[in-house]
Amino acid sequence: MSDPAAFPVRPSLHEPLNLSGRRTRYGVFFATYLYQGLIAGFSLTALANHLTAKGVSAAEIGFHFALAGLPWTLQPILWGPVVDRTGDSRMGRRRVFAVAAVLGCHAALALLLWGAEDRVGGLGLIFLAHSLCASLLDTACDRMIMDHVPSAELGRVSGCTRAGFVAGSSLSAAVFGWMLTTDGLAISARWLLVAAIVASLPILLVREGPTDALATPGRRGLAPRRVPFRRFLRRLIVSLQRPRALRLLALCFGLDGALGLFELPFSVDLLQRQAWDPAVLSRLQAGLALASGTAGALAVGFWSDRSGPVRPLRILLLASAGTFLLAGALITSDLVGAAGPVILALTNMLPGLLIVALMPALLQASQGRPGAATQLEVYMAAMNLGSVAGTALAGWFAPVLPLAAVAVFVAVVFLGAFRVAGRADLLVAHR
Repeated sequence: MSDPAAFPVRPSLHEPLNLSGRRTRYGVFFATYLYQGLIAGFSLTALANHLTAKGVSAAEIGFHFALAGLPWTLQPILWGPVVDRTGDSRMGRRRVFAVAAVLGCHAALALLLWGAEDRVGGLGLIFLAHSLCASLLDTACDRMIMDHVPSAELGRVSGCTRAGFVAGSSLSAAVFGWMLTTDGLAISARWLLVAAIVASLPILLVREGPTDALATPGRRGLAPRRVPFRRFLRRLIVSLQRPRALRLLALCFGLDGALGLFELPFSVDLLQRQAWDPAVLSRLQAGLALASGTAGALAVGFWSDRSGPVRPLRILLLASAGTFLLAGALITSDLVGAAGPVILALTNMLPGLLIVALMPALLQASQGRPGAATQLEVYMAAMNLGSVAGTALAGWFAPVLPLAAVAVFVAVVFLGAFRVAGRADLLVAHR
């Protein structure tokens, strides 16, 4: 675990803005994840709906999603070792990567200004390039959180980053969904680039440490030697083979996989069997995500810092199991049509807060390791893989497994996770 002495509480008034200040780092991380949410809301929601309305096939939309998501799946391989093994830059060990990533992101978004209205493949390649840079930005930010945030504040920072991402994605989906319809892609892309530049200003203008340069690349004179890659890889594998790491990987994969099993068939049921309006469903999902992902995320973050990550995570797991059992009962009673909004709230709001409660444990499990950023991205990749696997299996199980049975199965998975999270060695800080 990081040394608390490394986190000065009150930076000098004469120091330039840097991550040693509590409010400063909250602002920087909130804005950076707000930026990520802005692009996600535009690309994966507003633009996808816009293309669908223009008659683009589901296969082409799927290709767009796959290209945009590929770098996030490969994030531990692409960027984790690069960020972990770097020397000491004059701009700070991690921030130099964040600044380079932001500039690359803006360059990729600028390609939208040349117009690609009818070329879905071209749009996919543009967002593939953006995701390559954005995944580096995410890795660098995760490492800066581990380097500069005390363990007693990890819950609040987790809630802050989640709130930033959800606020950005919800706002972007709403604004650009309307703007794409009324003004088209070219004008929407200009305003997206403007919003992206504004949201990225904090990470560009705030130093990592008080003595770090603002924009002077290059290594310091006494930079530490880079760990050989083979030795780095061996240490990472040994660390991930520890029982605690394996249980955390199982939690990450299992929770997102179980949610993926339910979310897709439930949405299909609402749209096809219950004849819901897709726009109404999208607005309701966005509203629920905004409510739980902002105020709810910050509340869970404060709660985790006050009581430690064990209690909030276990209570949320137990409560989520209860909500899915209740949802299963409502579905069995053939009340899906009338109780659809209630079921949607039950199965979205509390489970959406689990990542906020789980992140302090993942950060603590990674802190102090030679490959801290890489190990954390492995956990996040396990979540992404679980979500993909659950959604894929849902397509196979939907015709043969009743929706109520799926809800009960998800509840059972949450109860199992509740027991795993109760292990005494799972969520204690690394020493």
